[in-house]
Amino acid sequence: MSEQADPALRLAEVEAALAGEKALRAALPPDQADRLIAGLLAQRETLKALLASGGGAVANGAGAVAAGAGGMAAGGNIIITNPAPPRAGPSEVSLREAYLRHVLVETGFLNLTGVDPAVANEGKARLSLQTVYTALLTRSPGERSEPLEPGRESRPVSALEQLNTHSRLVLLGDPGSGKSTFVNFVALCMAGEILDRPEANLKVLTSPLPGGDGESGEDPQSWTHGRLFPVRVVLRDFAVRGLPPPGERAAAEDLWRFLERELGRAGLAEVFPELRKELVEGRGVVLLDGLDEVPEAERRRPQIRQAIEGFAGCLGESRVLVTSRTYAYQNPQWRVRGFEEAVLAPFSRGQIDLFVGLWYEQMAAQGRLTEAEARGRATLLRRVIFASDRLLDLAERPLLLTLMASLHAWKSGILPERREELYAEAVELLLNTWERRRLDLDEAGTPVLVPASLAEWLKVDREEVRQALDAVAFEAHSAQPGLKDTADIEEGKLVARLLHLSRNPDADARQLVAYLRDRAGLLVERGAGIYTFPHRTFQEYLAACHLTSRNFPKEAARLGREDPERWREVVLLAGAKAARGAESSVWHLADKLCFREAAGGGTVQDEWGALLAGQALAESANLSQVDEDDEPKLGRVRCWLVRLLRSEVFPVRERAAAGKALAALGDPRFDAERWYLPREAMLGFVEVPAGPFLMGSDEKVDPGSFRDEVPQHEVTLPVFWMARFPVMVGQFRSFVAASDYVPAEASSLEGPANLPVSSVTWHDALAYCRWLTERLRDLAGQMPEQGGPWADVMAGRLRVSLASEAEWEKAARGTDGRIYPWGSEADPNRSNYDAVGLFEASAVGAFSGGRSLFGCEEMSGNVWEWTRSEKGPYPYKAEDGRESLEISAKSLRVLRGGAFDDPAGGVRCAYRNWDFPDYRGVSLGFRVVLSPFPL
Repeated sequence: MSEQADPALRLAEVEAALAGEKALRAALPPDQADRLIAGLLAQRETLKALLASGGGAVANGAGAVAAGAGGMAAGGNIIITNPAPPRAGPSEVSLREAYLRHVLVETGFLNLTGVDPAVANEGKARLSLQTVYTALLTRSPGERSEPLEPGRESRPVSALEQLNTHSRLVLLGDPGSGKSTFVNFVALCMAGEILDRPEANLKVLTSPLPGGDGESGEDPQSWTHGRLFPVRVVLRDFAVRGLPPPGERAAAEDLWRFLERELGRAGLAEVFPELRKELVEGRGVVLLDGLDEVPEAERRRPQIRQAIEGFAGCLGESRVLVTSRTYAYQNPQWRVRGFEEAVLAPFSRGQIDLFVGLWYEQMAAQGRLTEAEARGRATLLRRVIFASDRLLDLAERPLLLTLMASLHAWKSGILPERREELYAEAVELLLNTWERRRLDLDEAGTPVLVPASLAEWLKVDREEVRQALDAVAFEAHSAQPGLKDTADIEEGKLVARLLHLSRNPDADARQLVAYLRDRAGLLVERGAGIYTFPHRTFQEYLAACHLTSRNFPKEAARLGREDPERWREVVLLAGAKAARGAESSVWHLADKLCFREAAGGGTVQDEWGALLAGQALAESANLSQVDEDDEPKLGRVRCWLVRLLRSEVFPVRERAAAGKALAALGDPRFDAERWYLPREAMLGFVEVPAGPFLMGSDEKVDPGSFRDEVPQHEVTLPVFWMARFPVMVGQFRSFVAASDYVPAEASSLEGPANLPVSSVTWHDALAYCRWLTERLRDLAGQMPEQGGPWADVMAGRLRVSLASEAEWEKAARGTDGRIYPWGSEADPNRSNYDAVGLFEASAVGAFSGGRSLFGCEEMSGNVWEWTRSEKGPYPYKAEDGRESLEISAKSLRVLRGGAFDDPAGGVRCAYRNWDFPDYRGVSLGFRVVLSPFPL
C-alpha cells in the first residue's frame, strides 16, 4: 500500500485484505495471522476516523458515483459539483486517539502460540496482557542472584521504579526473563491512561508488588511522571529497515525517519508530527526493545549505538528504555553512553504465586474451567512448584513459568507431578517455537515468510535434528567445568554437527548461524560464537534422552555412581524416560546402581548408587504393584536408605533426600499397617530417669540466652518415657483414619509419612494423645512387664500426653545444663535449622548425631513441639497451675525446640516460645510422653 495514498483508497485496500482473512489464516501460522489481522483491523478503524473528520468522498470503479461536501453528483460520465471548502484534516485529538488505539492492539496481548497447544488449537492464541502481568523485580548489575529463601527482608526494586528513577535506562535480562513483556505493558498502560481505559492505566501499571504469599502489597510502585506518550520500537526491525548501509554513520534522524515510515505503513502517517512534538517536549516514553537481537550484530553495532545515543539526546525529559540480554551488554562496544543499568531478577515465590493465580483466573474467564476448578488447579500447581527445587528453579523465569502453567492447564493439572513428562512436553514446545514459521518484513517493507523448520531446511527428518541436539547436550554436560547453570557450546562445533546431517546442497554455515542466532528456542546465543540451552534443566533432559539410547542402563549407572553431583538429574530423568517406555527399565537401572547389600560394608560409590536407586524408584516405579523378582531389589535399596539416613558423614542434604525416597518406598522402621508403631523396643519410647536437672539458662555460660530463660534453677522430676521422635505424618494420618477426627488444618495430613507432622494445633495434639492412650492400653497387655512402663499404662498410672515444659527440657539437655542436646556449640550436621539450608522439615532420624543424652532425636530444629505447659515465669513450679489443661482464649501454651527456618539461637534446649492453642503454623508439630504427671 502506498504511504501517500488517499485515506479512502487505503481503506478500500484494507477492506479487501480483510475480506481474504480465511486465506491469510490458511497461509500463515496462527500467531502471525492474528498479528497481521489485528493490524489491519486497527488500520481500518484509524482510516474510518480520519475520513469521518473531513469532507468529500471518492468513487472507485465503473458506474460509481461520488460527491464532495456541498456538491451534487449524477451517474455516468457527467459530474456536477459545487465548489466545496477545503477538507479539514483530522484533529490532533483524533490523531492521538488513533495512534494510541494502535498501541493497544500491538501490545495488549500475551501471545501463547508455541507455548499453549490448547489455545493454539482452539484459535485463541492470546491472553489480555494486563490480566496475567506480574510486576518484574530487579537487582543491580553484578549482584549475585540468591536462591529463593523464606524471610528475605530487603524491599525489592521493580523494573518500573527503575524507569521512574532513571530517565535513560538499559534493562537487562536472560532470554524469557520478561523484558519485552515489560516494554509492552508500559506502552499498554500509558496508552490506556491517555485514552481513559479502566483495564489498562497508571493505576494498573503501578499496582503494588506481590508479597511472599502472592498477595499484593499495600503500597503502589513509585511513578512520579504521570502519563507519557508511549513509543515502542523493535530494534531488530529498525536495523533491517531503518539503518543506513553498513559502514555509514547512523544518526538520530534515521530513527525519526523509521518511525515516520512505520506509522505510514500502519495508516498513521499524519500522527508523526504530533508524536515527534510529544517526545521532543519531554512528554513521552520511548521503549527500544531487543538491542542484542539486531541482525548482523557485528556490522550494525556501531550504527545502533549512534542512532540510540543521538535520538536520546533529542528528547529532553522524555524517558528512554533499552532492553538487552545480559550477556550481550557485557561487551563494552554494546554499551550506550549516558544510560544506567538494571538487571531483571528471577521471579520470587510471591511473584510465582501471584502469576499462577492470575493465569488460572483467566482460564476460568475464557470458559475453559469453572471458577472452582481454576482455584483448585492453581493450588495444585503452586504445590508442585514449591515442593520441588528443580521446578521452582524453572519457575523463576517468566517464560518457563508460563510454559509450565500452560502445560499444567492443558494436561488437566497432572503433568508436573511427573517432571520427566513435563520436560518432554516443554522441550517439544520450545522446539516448535524454534522451528515455526515467522513473518518478517524486508528492507522495502514487503512481508517475507521465513523458512519454518530447521529439519525442513536441512532436508532431514525432525528426529535426526533432535538426536543431534541430544548428543550436543550430552557432550556439553560431560565437558562443562562447573556444575551450575548451562554449558557453553561453541558455534563452530554446533554448526559442523548440524551441517553433517544436511542433505540440502544449498545449506551453508553462514545461513545456519543466522538461523540459530535469530530464533529463540532450544538454543540461545549467550555471546559471540557461543550458544547454550535456555535452562540447565533442558540440557540435563536432552542429555538423559541421549543416555537412554546409549548402553542403558549400564552407562547411566556408571556415570551416576562415579560422578553423582554432575549426573544425578540426568540419571533420574533417563530412568523416568525409560520407564515411560517399559517400567521394568527403572528396576534394571536400580539394580545396576545398587547391587551390593547394605550389611556388607560398601564404598562411597555404593552409597551414592543406593541413593540414586531409591530416588529413581520413588520417582518412576509403580510401587503399588512390585513384581516378585523386584522385591529383593526394593528391600536392598530400603536397607541402604536407612543406613544413609542414620549416617553422620553422608552429606546433610543427601540424608534428607534419602528420607524422602524412603517414605515413598516404605520406611521399614515403622509398621506398614499401623504407622503409629515404630519397629523398635519400647515402641519408640525412651526412659528419662527420675532426678534433678538444670532448667533455664546461665547468662555467664550461654551469652545467647534470653531474659525469659533465667534464672537457671534445679527441678526434680519423677521417671517418664519420651518418644524418640516427634509425631510423624504417617502416625497422625493413622489417627485421623481410625478416629474420624477432623484436624484444624487439612494440610497436616499431607507429605511424606516419615516427616514430622506440622500445621497442628495444641488441641489436635491432645486429641492424638487421648487416642494413642487407648491404643497403647490395648497393646500393653501383649508387652512383657519387666523393664517397661506397660503395667502402669494398663493401670492408668501412665498416660500419653504432651510433655510438660520441664519434661521436654530434661529429655533434650540431660542433667548437666548443656546448651544443645549434644553440647555447647551449634552444628548443622546435627540439627535441621537455617544454617543447613533445607528450609523444610526432614525425615526423622536424618540428624541422629544430634540425639540427646537419653536417646531422644530431632529435639533441636526440624519442627517446633507443643508442650502442655501454660506460659509462666521462672523458676518453674508445676504446682502453680501452669500444667492445667483448662484453657481460655488468652492461655498461651509453650513451644520448644525450634524449627528448620530458625537461627542457631532458636534451637537451643532452653529457648522458649509460645502461642495460642488454636494456632497451626507450618512449622508447628508435637512429641508425646508417657508420664505420671498429674493432670
